[in-house]
Amino acid sequence: MNEQEGPQQGKAKGDAKAIKLVAENRKARHEYEVLDTLEAGLVLCGSEVKSLRNGKGNIAEAWIKFVDGEAWLCDAHISHYVHAHQFNHEPRRERKLLLRNEQIEKWQRKVAEKGHSVIALKLFFSGPWCKVQIGLAKGRKLHDKRDAIKEREDHRELQRSHASRR
Repeated sequence: MNEQEGPQQGKAKGDAKAIKLVAENRKARHEYEVLDTLEAGLVLCGSEVKSLRNGKGNIAEAWIKFVDGEAWLCDAHISHYVHAHQFNHEPRRERKLLLRNEQIEKWQRKVAEKGHSVIALKLFFSGPWCKVQIGLAKGRKLHDKRDAIKEREDHRELQRSHASRR
């Protein structure tokens, strides 16, 4: 999946898995240049899944760290589930990501390079499974952000002019 593609919402005809978007990091593509994306599963407890099914997740500040050959999602906030009482979870705990060893090693090498980091882009359900779309990103400078905004505005203007000709 490249950076333009993402989890598609809804259920297409003949599609076995419905995609339900829970949370999206909208500032990520403004703050960072996303070089590559990847889908990863999450290890969650029951109250976290119930809370996410109710749409109570936030990944605006989430990032991924690599420790001992494992990937961990940090600073993702999943609110308490109201009906879990004493069996509730810690909202900002670190959650393990389910990735293949080759993927972890490849991305860990890239993160070791100066200026690269891994951030969470989208949190969604794919069928019964909760997944997170992560992106290998490089931070943008202020002038790069301005260039990106100008490019986006130029593209919108071009689309408007094509639409008005029809």
